[in-house]
Amino acid sequence: MGAKIEELENVSPMMQNYLATKSQYKDCILFYRLGDFYEMFFDDATLASRELEITLTSKACGGDQKAPMCGVPFHAADIYISKLINKGYKVAICEQLEDPKTAKGIVKRDVIRVVTPGTVLESNMLEEKKNNYIMSIYKNGLYYGIAICDISTGDFYATDIKLKDNNFEKLLDEYARFEPAEIVVNEAMGMSSKELDTLKDRVNTFVTKKEDKNFKNDKDLLLKLYTLVDIDGRELEDIEDRELVVRAINGLLDYFTETQKMKLEHINRIQIYEVQKYMALDINARRSLEITERMRDKSKKGTLIWVLDKTSTSMGGRMLRRWLNDPLLEIDEIRARHEAVGELKNNLMLRGDLIDELSKVYDIERLARQNCFWKCKCKRA
Repeated sequence: MGAKIEELENVSPMMQNYLATKSQYKDCILFYRLGDFYEMFFDDATLASRELEITLTSKACGGDQKAPMCGVPFHAADIYISKLINKGYKVAICEQLEDPKTAKGIVKRDVIRVVTPGTVLESNMLEEKKNNYIMSIYKNGLYYGIAICDISTGDFYATDIKLKDNNFEKLLDEYARFEPAEIVVNEAMGMSSKELDTLKDRVNTFVTKKEDKNFKNDKDLLLKLYTLVDIDGRELEDIEDRELVVRAINGLLDYFTETQKMKLEHINRIQIYEVQKYMALDINARRSLEITERMRDKSKKGTLIWVLDKTSTSMGGRMLRRWLNDPLLEIDEIRARHEAVGELKNNLMLRGDLIDELSKVYDIERLARQNCFWKCKCKRA
């Protein structure tokens, strides 16, 4: 139905603007704002109409030519974006930057944000008691630097994997531990098709490949703009020997700037940890133990977390999931956690009061981050 992009001649000014914008976001489905709707054209329209089960029509784009088109109401866009994200697509949101009533000629439009599986911020698009992680992987020879972030909460972790052998197996363990919705990889990792296929076979995740220039080895700027701490919260000032970590962090931060069109002020603290800190559970062990999902159908019912999770808040649910995925090794920390659990178990009155008070607590962690994010958006606008 309709013309193809390569067949177009003498297109309308609006369509020229659309095509120019789309050329910059070829790997995304472009939501192009026209009045009260986000419209999609050509291949995007064909794809979106099928995935969203909405009507495919056409629109005049110059002369007798017509472009395949479909659209969704702007006030319901989150619902449709969520469906596309869950299917593994990226969505570029092109918004009107001026009032159509006062604009002279074509209304100015530009992409204000790119939503990807790993950069979702909206609570209604996220699972309450599960972090939505995105991971960057910087490969250099046999070694790896990784950075992991939940953009909705601001939690940010990083480490390097430089063992004598079995480095990729350790990468698999960390990958299974965080279960990222999206991974951002450098050129060397992007060309390692066997390794990528192995990762995707373990956890179905979206892969974004970036050039090495996006993974800068800029330690000074990183230390200037962010607080780097170790696993115990002590601030780090010397990271000279952590080049792989620095590159992985900068690669992820660069991707955030690219997709969110701004520096995310709520991400200001990065924890650098050691892979030997927690008990090593390979991906097969995690599957067999059914800690967070069943082997047979990936459901939560019947798993360890399903049995244990009686938390009153979303924040508590996410923390419990992290604790179960990251078994401690240091005896003092294990004892401290046991003592805390024991105190609540044995003090019925205290436990009852805490449950009552916590039941009134909203998801402060995500609400605070989102509020900071949208304030920054308004300032930029």
